[in-house]
Amino acid sequence: MENSWIINEIEQIAQFGKDKRGVTRLAFSPADRAAREYVEKLMRESGLAIRTDQIGNIIGRIEGTDAKAAAVVTGSHLDTVPEGGKFDGIVGILGGIAALRTLKMRGPLTHPLELIVFSGEESNRFGVSAIGSRVMTGWTSAKTLGKLKDQDGVTFTQLLAEQGLDINHLDQAVRRPEEIKAFVELHIEQGTALEKANKTIGIIESVAAPARCKIIVEGVAAHSGTTPMDERQDALVSAAMIILAVNEIALEQADRGVVGTVGALKVYPGAMNVVPGLVEMLLDIRGMNHSSIIKCLQEIKDAVSEIAERQNTGVAIEILSSERPASLDGELVELIAGICRQQGIQYQHMNSGAGHDAMNMARITKAGLILIPCKAGVSHNPDEYASPEDIQKGIDVLTETLYQLAK
Repeated sequence: MENSWIINEIEQIAQFGKDKRGVTRLAFSPADRAAREYVEKLMRESGLAIRTDQIGNIIGRIEGTDAKAAAVVTGSHLDTVPEGGKFDGIVGILGGIAALRTLKMRGPLTHPLELIVFSGEESNRFGVSAIGSRVMTGWTSAKTLGKLKDQDGVTFTQLLAEQGLDINHLDQAVRRPEEIKAFVELHIEQGTALEKANKTIGIIESVAAPARCKIIVEGVAAHSGTTPMDERQDALVSAAMIILAVNEIALEQADRGVVGTVGALKVYPGAMNVVPGLVEMLLDIRGMNHSSIIKCLQEIKDAVSEIAERQNTGVAIEILSSERPASLDGELVELIAGICRQQGIQYQHMNSGAGHDAMNMARITKAGLILIPCKAGVSHNPDEYASPEDIQKGIDVLTETLYQLAK
């Protein structure tokens, strides 16, 4: 029954933001708000008391027998990338509801249990990831977030105000370390390691750190038919060279686990018969080794400067965010491994190249991350898929982990 409920609800939530290719449920969009309202209803039906903090995180709670005890927390996110899949984040939300519902029926626990639906986990709208957990852990500020705009020029401050939230009150969303005993997140892997190893559970020890940049290339817009090739200052040609340089530099650092991606371009004026005069591009660099990330960034900066000089185009680089890899709690790693052994579930210790809210929660509490396989490693894609059997095993491991922490 539980398994069929999960699968049905995954399909129901996928309707919020469903488009021709996948699900587009950007943070703070109407589709996101509709999905949040639906999930709040599911949480209340499961016996959770609901509140929303000043960054829009939804917090559902079941009280324990000790009113002063720190909460044992799970959670994930509802927002998606453009044309994303049905499972990213949702498995952790619905799995958390299922786990808390089971534990509520099992009987009172010493520690309260919480499920957090984090806001703004995906970085695609504002260039900053995991906004909800950043604010909750005091890792960003109203001043920083107040500068953010999406690609349509809508400010972060404006979007919060539309939901009745005041960016000047973000400090009210910060949780104290003594409030939370532990945080454990369930998520799909978004890679192929588990599938290749024929394992069901991945127990994460470290999460890769993202460094994100905006690169603006400025040339001169000109008539494509009358401007000689040797007189052009084509911003898009320079941008293309930068993309190739990013790829080559990241490949050189690949043996250290570094990856580099230019995932978005905006070309101005964007007409077929005009030499591009301006290009904005977004760069994402990740890795487990901070020094390798820094080296990669510096080499990219050097390459960008050389390309700009050679092509006679101006280039500006803005660092949007830069973080260190996050190590998760060793005791939780061993607890989860022991539960897998008890339940006869095949598991492996691994690192995560994808960022998650767990890496921010690790700043204020013990944090763990449980992954289940996704088919062919495909994620952030309409073909994203996790099997009902793997989802259920992930929920079983999460449920027992929360129980052991809260009993």
